This record gives sequence, structure tokens and C-alpha cells, in this order.
Amino acid sequence: MGIVSNKKERKMTNTDKKDLHVKNGDRVIVIAGKDKGKIGNIKKVDRTTGRVTVEGANMVTKAQKPQPAAGIQGGLIKLEAPIDSSNVMIVCPACDKATRPAMKVIDGKKVRVCKKCGEQLDA
Repeated sequence: MGIVSNKKERKMTNTDKKDLHVKNGDRVIVIAGKDKGKIGNIKKVDRTTGRVTVEGANMVTKAQKPQPAAGIQGGLIKLEAPIDSSNVMIVCPACDKATRPAMKVIDGKKVRVCKKCGEQLDA
């Protein structure tokens, strides 16, 4: 039997990080899953797993154990769980439609642009 390598033990390199079409703070619509059609802002992006956390989408109930020292009360709490980035689409602020972003070089900077109306998605 050979030695089994665990991905968690391995050091993180830039090649392990995925390039995603979304960033923190983007307004997105969920296009697949139980919350299909919900619109919200991205709270967190995990580039290693390619998953994003969207406000108000994929709500799960977690049993929280009380921790009196930290001031945490126990009980059932609802929180957002991450979903795959392929299940969300950016909503263009100008035309208010779900769109795939195109990349264009404007004034020497690479920016994301709406494919439907041509407006910049990066502020």
C-alpha cells in the first residue's frame, strides 16, 4: 500500500485557486437548486472549492451548542450555506438582467462587462 496524500495537508498554491466569474458584493441570481430565482449579494467567495455564499439563499438550520464563556446562546440557528459558483449568474446593475460577464481591456485595466448592454460590472 502506498502513502495516501490528503488535499488538506498539501500546501496551497496559486494553481489550486479557481478563477471565478463572481466577486464579493456582486448582485447575483440563483439559477439552479432549491432556491432558484432568488436574488442576493455575495457574502463570501471560496476560490479553492469554487463555492460562494449568497445572502438569503441556501438557508440551513444548525444546532448551536451553548458557550457561556463566549456569550453564545444555544439553540437552532439559520445560516447561509455555500453553493457552487456555476449555480449563480451576475445581475447587471444597468439593465437589471442576468448576464454572463465578458472581459474587456479599458484604459489598460481588465474589467468585466455586461454581455447584454455593454455596461461595466466593476465599479
